[in-house]
Amino acid sequence: MSASPALSDLSCLYQTEFVRSARAVGVLWAVCSLCFAIIQVVILVQPSWIGTADIRPPQPSGTLGLFEVCLESDWPVPDCRGGLSSLSPLPSFQSVAVLVGVSLWAVWTSVLCLCLFRFCSAATVYKICAWLQLTAGFCLALACLLFPDSWESPEMRALCGDSVRTNTVRGNCSVHWAYILAILGVLDYTILATLAFVLANRQDALLPPDSQDGDKLGLKRR
Repeated sequence: MSASPALSDLSCLYQTEFVRSARAVGVLWAVCSLCFAIIQVVILVQPSWIGTADIRPPQPSGTLGLFEVCLESDWPVPDCRGGLSSLSPLPSFQSVAVLVGVSLWAVWTSVLCLCLFRFCSAATVYKICAWLQLTAGFCLALACLLFPDSWESPEMRALCGDSVRTNTVRGNCSVHWAYILAILGVLDYTILATLAFVLANRQDALLPPDSQDGDKLGLKRR
């Protein structure tokens, strides 16, 4: 009958499984961060924050975003005014566009910070990314809150009619998928930042204290 494993062997086995689980969760977190960074670009550039319902002429039909207004025409391609190429958002949505742009910068910076895993400790990188994702979520939340305050703009009245009011979409318009995706993005950033903080706090538990002291001594000798 074989002898039971020593306590040190059990500790080593537990530590190995813990490291594998932490790495798997970290990879999942990194992939989700990259995916939503791409989605954030779509949120910024797509003119689909507000759109009209199915209406009949001569009432206008189209969609509206932060940078352009697109109206349906007889051609297959809609007639769009404005655009991201000029880097000039619609006058009524400039503050919202700036906040979404800052959020976009923060989330892509967090993605680029993944390269720091080769040079810095994992806990430090996770904390940097978590604060950047919190910043991105905060700016995106402000943008979603400020966007309804601009619904009395001339662009909104031209598309939706004179019945549109602040914080209330009336007339021919309704909220479209880009604005809904931005709202969901706030929740997504909160989850990703929380997960990054949890992973950062768990990094110190991946190695026993003796190993951590040995690593520090080895770095000092180098």
